[in-house]
Amino acid sequence: MFSVPSLFGYASFVTSFGVGDGSWLAVLLKAFSSPSRKFDDFLPVGSEVTREHAYFEVEGGGWKMGRLFLHGARLLSRGFCSLGSNRISVCIVGSGPAGFYTAEKMLKAHQTVEVDIIDRLPTPFGLVRYGVAPDHPETKIVANQFSRVAKSERCSFFGNISLGSDISLSELRENYDIVVLSYGAESDRSIGIPGEDLNGIYSAREFVWWYNGHPDCFKMAPDLKSTDTAVILGLGNVALDVARILLRPVSELAKTDISDHALASLQDSTIRKVYLVARRGPAQAACTAKELREILGMKNLHIKIQQVDLDISPSDEEELKNQRIQKRVYELLSKAAASPHCPPAEQRELHFVFFRKPDRFLPSENGCTVGAVHLEKTFLEENGGRGERFAVGRGEFEDITCGLVLKSIGYKSLPIDGLPFDSHKGVVPNLKGRVLSSYQTGHEAVEHGLYVAGWLKRGPIGIVATNLYCAEETVASISEDVEKGLLTAASGTPKPGRQGLLQLLENKNIKFVPFSGWEKIDAKEKMVGQQRNKPREKITTWEELLKASNV
Repeated sequence: MFSVPSLFGYASFVTSFGVGDGSWLAVLLKAFSSPSRKFDDFLPVGSEVTREHAYFEVEGGGWKMGRLFLHGARLLSRGFCSLGSNRISVCIVGSGPAGFYTAEKMLKAHQTVEVDIIDRLPTPFGLVRYGVAPDHPETKIVANQFSRVAKSERCSFFGNISLGSDISLSELRENYDIVVLSYGAESDRSIGIPGEDLNGIYSAREFVWWYNGHPDCFKMAPDLKSTDTAVILGLGNVALDVARILLRPVSELAKTDISDHALASLQDSTIRKVYLVARRGPAQAACTAKELREILGMKNLHIKIQQVDLDISPSDEEELKNQRIQKRVYELLSKAAASPHCPPAEQRELHFVFFRKPDRFLPSENGCTVGAVHLEKTFLEENGGRGERFAVGRGEFEDITCGLVLKSIGYKSLPIDGLPFDSHKGVVPNLKGRVLSSYQTGHEAVEHGLYVAGWLKRGPIGIVATNLYCAEETVASISEDVEKGLLTAASGTPKPGRQGLLQLLENKNIKFVPFSGWEKIDAKEKMVGQQRNKPREKITTWEELLKASNV
């Protein structure tokens, strides 16, 4: 039994544990003993109730109550934001982790919310499906949680709907009370140096999409047979992912959900040496210790790090004192460099190259394909006394001969019509998830009803779980605005929500893939994968995906 405030002393409470994410407790409130009172008067608005019972949620041991009406007095606790009795329609653009976490939090917080998730792809889950490396199946388990969200009676998935070309932002805002943009970052930052357009140079995003079976990169076909050396520019987790895929034995990759065309190409690959090139030093490496430890521990892989690159300055030492993750990364690199190696001639090599920045890409003899990366040595210099240090060229150069270059220097979000966008930072200007139409300090103006989450909100940083906290902040902002009455339509007429979207798609003759369509794709992929001793065999073309969904 739970002790409850004396205010509810005349009600009896019993508890029962439910399922879900494990942090929620369903509390069963029995009917009040007084038949003279109207039972509904005592219930939080939006609760799933019958004449006999009411359900409340408890999180972290604290009561989450809604609005209670006792003797005409309204009591509102901090733990629950009531939406009133009217349905509130929400459209989330983008079905990756940020989108699904936002949907999940909205559905849990507000019983009268109806959520629609749209995505330009026929398949949901975004980076969980097309960004997470195939040899990291444990990270993809979160898709099961997202599936439960999509199957909620108050949630619908609309795949194969492209914001901008199929439907405009203004049309969504006309039909929904709340629009949350979480479509991520589907473009790449450019280095802006000569030779960047040579064949054999790809962004890490393209390469990841290629081996993960993204339909946009099905025809990419990188040449892995004409060279023994690949250069990866950058040292974040994505850079380590692509290095690992290039160097991991194909027999191990064959047991994953890697795309069939990528597996065939890697089977014939002649790449034996991979260089990871970083502008700054090991104390500033952007990867996490977990990812680094995995690649350093790969069998039959010779790790090469120049000892001079591991010598750190007093400024580096001071920086590492306050950065636990970076300190651990530095320790792992130092340990790897000190380990004795007597590799056989056929063993594959992974080189860590610090304090170098690309100056230009040099062509091979045919003039069309990359043949080398021309690097400039760097040192770190403080910028204007702000404590930040940047890589500055020394005027000393060297080349790494190679036939494949992967640029892992960051993803970039793209603007759409009608959306404020900070092109310098590559994000939508926002205040805790509220989109700002004007974002000069002291003169911020909020676009009521328009919100943002995920990479589009904060930039392409963090892991899958980072989006959970990001979504919580955005949903908290939405709840505050709802409670203040800031999202009520000026006309007073409820917006059509899902019915408006369905009518709009019908008028435009646009076919969408519902979640049941994705389940057909999912079933077919798993069936074929089982025949090949894989978790799934991904369908990798737009045509086949739509065909499998029975649209």
